[in-house]
Amino acid sequence: MNNRTEIFIKDSPDPFVHKGSDGYYYFTSSYPMYGSEDKNGYDRIVLRKALFIDDLPTAEEKVIWHQKISEEAFRFIWAPEIHEINGKWVVLFAASSSADNVWDINCHAIVCDGNDPYNDSWTDKGKFTACEGDDFSFTGFSLDMTYFECGGKHFVAWAQNGGNSNVYLAQINPDEPWKTTTPAMLLTRPEFDWERVRIPVNEGPAAMIHGDKIFLAFSASATGPEYCVGLMYADINSDLLNIDNWVKLPYPVVTSEYLPGEYGPGHNSFVKDENGDWIFVYHSRDEKCFKGECGYSKYDSLYDPCRSARKRKVHWDENGFPILVRT
Repeated sequence: MNNRTEIFIKDSPDPFVHKGSDGYYYFTSSYPMYGSEDKNGYDRIVLRKALFIDDLPTAEEKVIWHQKISEEAFRFIWAPEIHEINGKWVVLFAASSSADNVWDINCHAIVCDGNDPYNDSWTDKGKFTACEGDDFSFTGFSLDMTYFECGGKHFVAWAQNGGNSNVYLAQINPDEPWKTTTPAMLLTRPEFDWERVRIPVNEGPAAMIHGDKIFLAFSASATGPEYCVGLMYADINSDLLNIDNWVKLPYPVVTSEYLPGEYGPGHNSFVKDENGDWIFVYHSRDEKCFKGECGYSKYDSLYDPCRSARKRKVHWDENGFPILVRT
């Protein structure tokens, strides 16, 4: 089977698509850097809006927020996600707490002042706040925050340096979706060989509820061709803050080997299309970048712009488990 997929939106790392209650699809991603000398990359949050998911590539891309207007957030602005939380439009993202320091990254939030995230202004809530008694969360290096609701409770998951880059989970009050209300629970850490290629990493969590299960995808290893997607799941009626209720698959569900002509698939999101089918949106590099012919091969992989968004329909096996790539 030919698993090659066409580029959905070019030069769009960490893609995220949300279908709003207003019927529109919203797309955001990290604003790329074109080489390490680029002074403008990773410095803003952009948004596209369309009635149909396939119209997003031709939709106007607007800057809805820029780090230069913030007193607390600096480059590098990574992995923004737009969510509706208790009637509020919220963007979760990572930013440095000091100018041009890539190692001072932590989770941040902005909240829309109105009901139109594409045109209305936004209020900066600053760095995400940990609950009282939690001296670990959002200290040192945290990023890639996502949000989901399950069983009437509201959660955030994110990656943070806890010896390695691990994924953590906590509950929030939807009235103040920039604060945790429970201490961080370690959800997954890089323990298998496929999660530890070049750098031991778990990051980029993304949630999807199907049937009686919640599935949480995450990305693993360094950001080159070794980047891949792992999967965990739990019963939707279980206590998600009890790690014993989660099962982690011991193998990756998406790798470069599964996708001819694509390299380093990962940092995905999930969204339902117009037919109600789940769509897997992710980024990967193409053959030209992999062969060093893109013009950016001399840079670290974070500083090439070649990670482009792609999408695939999620299929399901007889046991109700997602098939993200048919091999």
